[in-house]
Formats: sequence, structure tokens, C-alpha cells
Amino acid sequence: SAPQGACRPPGTAADLTLLVGVTETDALRWFDDLALRPVVDRPLAVLTKVADSTALAHAARETGIALVAVHHQTRWELLLSTMRGVLDQSRSPASDDGLFGADTDLYELAQTVASLTKGMVSIEDERSHVLAYSASDDSADELRTLSILGREGPADYLRRLHERGVFDRLRRTDDVIDVPADAELGIRRRLAVGIRRISGAATTLGTIWVQEGARPLSVDADAVLRGASAVAARLITRIANAPTNEALQIQRLLGARGGGVDIPSLAAALSIPTTGTAAVVGFAACGEFDITGLAPSIRLHASAFRRDSLVTVIGERIYVLFSGAASGTAIPVWTADAVSRIETRTGLCLRAAVAAPIADLDGVAAARFEVDRVLDATTGDVRVTTLAESRTSVLLGEIVDIISNHEQLRDPRIAALDRYDATHDGAMRESLETYLACFGDVRAAAERLHIHPNTVRYRIRRVEQILELDLSDPDARLLVEIQLRM
Repeated sequence: SAPQGACRPPGTAADLTLLVGVTETDALRWFDDLALRPVVDRPLAVLTKVADSTALAHAARETGIALVAVHHQTRWELLLSTMRGVLDQSRSPASDDGLFGADTDLYELAQTVASLTKGMVSIEDERSHVLAYSASDDSADELRTLSILGREGPADYLRRLHERGVFDRLRRTDDVIDVPADAELGIRRRLAVGIRRISGAATTLGTIWVQEGARPLSVDADAVLRGASAVAARLITRIANAPTNEALQIQRLLGARGGGVDIPSLAAALSIPTTGTAAVVGFAACGEFDITGLAPSIRLHASAFRRDSLVTVIGERIYVLFSGAASGTAIPVWTADAVSRIETRTGLCLRAAVAAPIADLDGVAAARFEVDRVLDATTGDVRVTTLAESRTSVLLGEIVDIISNHEQLRDPRIAALDRYDATHDGAMRESLETYLACFGDVRAAAERLHIHPNTVRYRIRRVEQILELDLSDPDARLLVEIQLRM
């Protein structure tokens, strides 16, 4: 069938159409139908495996549509995946490598390396799927052709590479490996270098292969490949980290990409209803570790609960949007179950905040802000909470933040108390905080501090002298408690 763009405005066609499993006869019939439609209802280009048909080429010209030939051995799912990857990825930041231009992407990198090495280049991921490649000529061997088409190379040749330890060396070292030609199998000489993550653990991201063609590879091909490996590592990492179009749309809906959001259009693009209640759940770490890698797990849990759920990562947090969400306790119960299951499986401590119910999608951005307020003010003592349940902590935390940001609202007497402790190796601040937390109960404070009550009394009297205030005054106690939280 020839799929059309479901998310485009009415009266327009998809820019690119793939004729998957469509015969020449059916394709001609489809082009005849297109000829009767307005130009705006026609695609700009059509990809097909029967493009060598003279009749089809004529029909495409008559309708003003570009006909793109797809090799008969090409796997459609690979082609579609490659196209989606190119369309979805955000523009990567400029490379800082002088060899390669500021707008370098993987295909441009492959072509640049081919030009510098005088070979034919392919860039593969860690699963040996081709991510990008340079132009080929008549000297391209069967292995290169099959790789680009998404097919596995000759089994005998791959076995010999394994036996020679080529793949192991690519995974473990940064060396450029010279793979001799195999005349028996018709495989030409190659150079290969692993693509490894630059920072952190030396994770293998893929491989760059350069096939020698009719002319010898350049004498500095090794140096070019080493530089290209570093650039490719940055590009692949950026592509992997770049949000997809769907993620960007979800983030816009959640208010993370600025104002001026066309909610009906976003809802249509994301295939979610614009009416009915919604809910937003935010997940954060209990400590200082990164949980963004848990997004796929949370997405699976959310999809099992509601098929139309949407998940995205913003900063260090993971957000789930449920449109047409059920009322009552269903969302909090699911959230608690997800936190428990993920913690059991990973050993990582998660906490979550729920904003529900939301009247409609217009309130989703405000709901995410509410979720962030709760996550900013809580620590994970309660794993799943809401603004209503945590309002005291949230408001107090926000009050303290406001005061902290205004130097004139800071009481210099607290700094004097800290200086006293530093000078005398004292514990006046700790004693004061414990005394106030125990509502002035000396014995309770002494028990917490594991000291004699008289010691607590002495320390509090000394604190009053240092601070020059009377802690029996409720206003003084309130001020000190707020200042101590800063």
C-alpha cells in the first residue's frame, strides 16, 4: 500500500511515499489516481523497487513526482528506520574538529573520509548496521553492497574476520586495523577503526570501514581514520542523546520548549484526545544518580497501563503524560507500583510526584510545573506524593529559596554562630537545630544529641548570647528556624 501522512494538514499529501509490496500494475493505477488530484494532494517523491518500469517513470513525470529507485534487495524496514533517523534527529552542535566542517553529519563525515583516504567508506553502529556511507563506484565489492542493503556479508569471510580477531581488536583498541583482500571470496582490502565513546567508560559505539577501490588508499589514511573515529563518536553520541520529533512534541506540550503551543495540532500529531481529564507524573532520583536511562522501562510500564501514554526526559527527570486519565487513585497506584518494580529490578531509589486530575490538555504545562515544585521540595521519604500531600514542604522550601536569593533578608547572626563553631570546634548550630526541632524540650533534645540536659541548657544560653536574641520569643524562634534552613 502507499501510506499517506496522517499528521499533515487536511488537503495535503505526505512529502515522501514508500510503495511497499506494490506491484507495477497497482503503482500505475495509483499514479493515475494521483493525476486527478490537486498538486497539493500529491507526494513530492515516491520510493519503489519497480522504478525501472518505463511506464511508471512516464506516469511519475506526468504527475510531477520524483521517482526514487530502491534496490530490489533492500530491506524496507532498514530504509524506513534510516529515513526516520535522519528526519527525527536534531541538528547536532558543530564539530570542533578542524578536519570536518561545522555542519558535519555522519553522511558528510563518510564522504569527507572517502575523499581524504581515496576509498569507499561505511560507518556502522555496534550491531554492524550501516548508519551512513559514501558514494560507491564500480569497484565496490559484494560485502560493501550487501552491508549497505542491510544484508549480512559472506559467511566465510565473516568467519575469517572472527578467527583473525578483527572484531575483538576493534572493540578493545583504538588501532586502525588493516584487513587484507581475500581474492578467493572477491573481497577487497579494507581499513577499519573502532568508534569508542570519548569520555567515561570506553564503550564501543561502532566501526568505520574503508574499502580500497581501483586506486590505492592514501598514505595518511590511518591518521584520517583516527580523527574520523573521534568525530564519529561525538556525532553518534549526540544523535543518540538528541530528542526525537515525538519527544520534542511531548516536551512542548509539557511547557518545556517555550510558550505559543498549538495544543490541538500537537494532540493530533501525538494521536491523543484533546478533551477529557489528564495526568502528569514526574520521576526523579532520591539521590545524586542519573535516572534518565530508566526512561525505556518507565515507557513500557506506562504503555502497559495506558496504551496512549507518552513519556519523555526533561533534564534529569522523566515525565509521563496520561491523556483521558482515569480519576480517583488509579494514577497514584500505578505510579507507586512502577516505582516499586523498577527499584526491585535495578536497586535504584526513585521518587515521584503526581498531578491529577487535570481538566484538559491546556493544563498540562501547569501540571508539570506543579510536579516540579513537589520534586524540588521533597527528598524521597515518601516515594509517591502530590502537591496537596506535600504542600507544607513545598511552600516552606519556596519561601526559603526566595529569602536565600535576597542578601538583605539573610540574618548575619547565623553566620556569626557558624564562625563560633568553626573557631571553637563547637556544636552550637547542631544543638540549636535539635532544640528547635524538639519544640524547646531540653530532655528530648539531649536524648537526640546523646548529651546531658544541662549541656543542652548551657549551649542554648550560649547561643542566645551569640545571636543576641531571646529564644523564648516566638518571633525569634520562627526567624531562626527559617534562617537555619538557608
